[in-house]
Amino acid sequence: MRAFLDRTINSADSFQDRYDAEVWLVDMSARLSPFVKDPAQRLEILRQVHAAASRADLAPELVLAVIEVESHFDRFAVSSAGAQGMMQVMPFWKNEIGRPDDNLTLNLTNLEYGCRILQFYLEREKGHLHRALAAYNGSSGSRRYSNKVQAAWQKHWRTAALNWAP
Repeated sequence: MRAFLDRTINSADSFQDRYDAEVWLVDMSARLSPFVKDPAQRLEILRQVHAAASRADLAPELVLAVIEVESHFDRFAVSSAGAQGMMQVMPFWKNEIGRPDDNLTLNLTNLEYGCRILQFYLEREKGHLHRALAAYNGSSGSRRYSNKVQAAWQKHWRTAALNWAP
């Protein structure tokens, strides 16, 4: 396990330094363990989440909360509306982006889509988390979904403050 952690830390290019990577990955791995039993799989998911969230200028902990609510970290999850993967991305986004052959059950693809979509809504909503999350979920005008994400974030993922102000 230690060797895998070392490899994961060395390949985690979204961190400022190795110490930050190790602290975050070990902390989040313990938090993720109720959802993902395999330690190596946890570290790989966390590295991927951190990288995709960082590229989209999102807090990785927010993305982890979204994933918890959307799929409970099941990369093969499919909603009744047809959303797919860990971040429950709707397939129409593939055509919107011009990549109809993308596989939304691949974590790297799903995380990149989901993080960029959430980034788009956060920018559109001028940083208002509740409205952006409602748009992401397709439930604009309701705080039911965003309240679930906020509760998951507070219970499992919080490491620093996020602006949840109304």
